[in-house]
Parts: sequence; structure tokens; C-alpha cells
Amino acid sequence: MIANKQTDTESTYIKMDYDLPTAEERIEKLNEIIASTPPEKLTSKYLERMADYLIDVTIDKSEKKKKRNVLNSNRMVSINRREMSFEGLISKLENGEDGIYNMIANDKNIIFTHKPHITEEDMANIPGMRTLVEEIKKIEALAKAARGKRAYLLRRQLISMRKDQYVLKSAYCKPMYMMNLKKSISKIDLSEQVYLDEEGEVHSTGLINLYDPKHISLLLCNYSNLKQDSWDKFNSDIKWLMIDLENIVDAALKEKYPLYYDLLIYKIDGLSNLQIQEKLNEKYGIKHSVEYISSLWRNKIPKLIAEEAANEWLVWHFTYEDPANAKWKKCSKCGQTKLAHNHFFSRNNTSRDNFYSICKECRNKKNKEKE
Repeated sequence: MIANKQTDTESTYIKMDYDLPTAEERIEKLNEIIASTPPEKLTSKYLERMADYLIDVTIDKSEKKKKRNVLNSNRMVSINRREMSFEGLISKLENGEDGIYNMIANDKNIIFTHKPHITEEDMANIPGMRTLVEEIKKIEALAKAARGKRAYLLRRQLISMRKDQYVLKSAYCKPMYMMNLKKSISKIDLSEQVYLDEEGEVHSTGLINLYDPKHISLLLCNYSNLKQDSWDKFNSDIKWLMIDLENIVDAALKEKYPLYYDLLIYKIDGLSNLQIQEKLNEKYGIKHSVEYISSLWRNKIPKLIAEEAANEWLVWHFTYEDPANAKWKKCSKCGQTKLAHNHFFSRNNTSRDNFYSICKECRNKKNKEKE
């Protein structure tokens, strides 16, 4: 049986040149093969192979590929997500085009979904959270070394434990959802208690305050609506909060950072980042990218405003509330006397009072001149 199979295979084997591009060349090649092959070897299979060899060159290569529907429902979901227009994304996000830039990873082509994290603060404040996180790390180490069914069971256990940590966080720190900011915030009690932590940083117990850059960003993004809604509500806390915000914005940006101040005004007026890019280029000769403009609007500017608010409160606190513990220092550069605090002077462990002799504002100006 094995010998017969080998004979049959040898009888149907044809050494053909598939590099020949035309039918005429292949016919000539087949004629040479037929002429050199004994008649008893020209079996039906032999002739069938030669026919396939001839037909192969007459068929268009593109027609050989079977047409199939690759755009199934699952792929269409991904395609629609990737091909959604820039304007379409803007219309879906609360903060317009800034919402897009804030979700862009280091790879500018990737837009990702926000994922909550378990922070060190969560582990300190939520009972049982630290123990659960530590147990998850132990199981992760075991899962890496495990194999087979044990590895599968450990992975299932990890999934369950990771779910538990977010359930635990949600139970103690329920997420806040503002259904209608404009209608509801004017009725909210914004009373607060401001205090200093061990590092001398300013904190507030208020629901919204001017010492948190995230709160500043929220207020700026909704500035027009909040201002319009509260302008005649003289007894509402939000009206006086907006007045304080305006005063601090002027103090923080108007003279020190005029470009940032103009950018803020343009954003509040509703201009797009592209329009702001053009205006800043015309006025200052600087063409920032739209991504950088968004970063300034959502990160840098709120941080500067929050720092100014903290500085003003520190001066007021140590002037009127706690003058006995106040320490003042004269800047050797500008000659102004300022609070001896890390908000006004950088730390320097080699000096007598642990601060540099030049204030932060002068040091920043000096560094800009070097650049």
C-alpha cells in the first residue's frame, strides 16, 4: 500500500514554473512537459494538474480573493468610536474641547475612559481598605507563580477582591452628582472653616472653596451661568464667592500673567482653543498648541488662582487672627517684607530661618530672565 501511494504521488507530480506570467508561456511549458513524458504517465490526475496550472494564470488575482463582510456589528462599534468627529466629541463633553484634551494620554491618538483609583487617603480613612489592598498584592504575587487550575482560581479571587475595594470606597465616599449646577448651587450653604495643616498648607471644610484648583476650574468652566444666575441673589453664598473669585483672579493674573488673564477672558467669552491660539499669537507673538492652551485653562491657571487665594488668607490670618506666631522676612531683592512661609519664600535648610533671602516671586522672575 505504501509503495502504491508513492508511485501514485510520483505519477501526479509535475514540476511547473509558476513565475511564468502569461498563458502563452505556460502552454509552451506544458507542451515541453507532454513531449518529454511517457504516454502511460499522462493519467487523468496528471492532465488535471496541468489544466489547473493553465487556468491559474487566466484568472485575475483580485477575483480569487473571496469577498466577505468584515464590518460586523462589533467592528462597527469600534469604527464609530474612532471616527466620531471632533465636533461630535465636543458636543458630548461637559467642558467642550477641553474635555477631550484632558482625556488624552501621552499617546495623543488615544482617548481613554476615566478610572477611579484607590488612593493613600482612601487607605488611611476607610476602615479595612489598607488590609484589603495588602491582601490583593499578596494574591497578585501568588497568581504570577501559579499554574493551571490554581492560577485560574487566584485570578477569579483577584477580580472579586478588586471589586470589593471599589464597593468599600463607594460605601464611605459616595460620588457626588450635580444634576443641575445652575439651579441648585445658588441655594447651597457654602459656609466653611479654614485651617492650616502640619505643613502650613491652607485647607477648607467648605463644599466649594477657592483654595482647591479643582474647585477653581469648576467655577471658571461654569462662570457665565453662575454669574448670570446669582447676580441679583444678594443673600446667596455663591454671589459673594464669585465676587471673591473675580478679585483673586485679578490679583493672581492681571499684572503678573497677562497672557493667562487674556486666555481666561477668551475662554469665558466662549472662544474655541483655535481662536484663542490666533488671538494670543497676534497679541503676544506666541503660538501655543491647542493642547497646551487647554492645559493652562484647566490646570495652570486654576493652580495660580488657588495659590493667590491661599497667600491672601495666610497674610490675613497671621495679621489679625494669629499675630503672635507670625514671622516676617524682608526680600533682599525687591525689599518687600513678606510672611516667612513656604508660600512666599522657598525652603533653604542652610540658612538661619530655613528660607532663602530672595522671595519666590523674585526668584521666578530671575529664572525667566535666564531662559
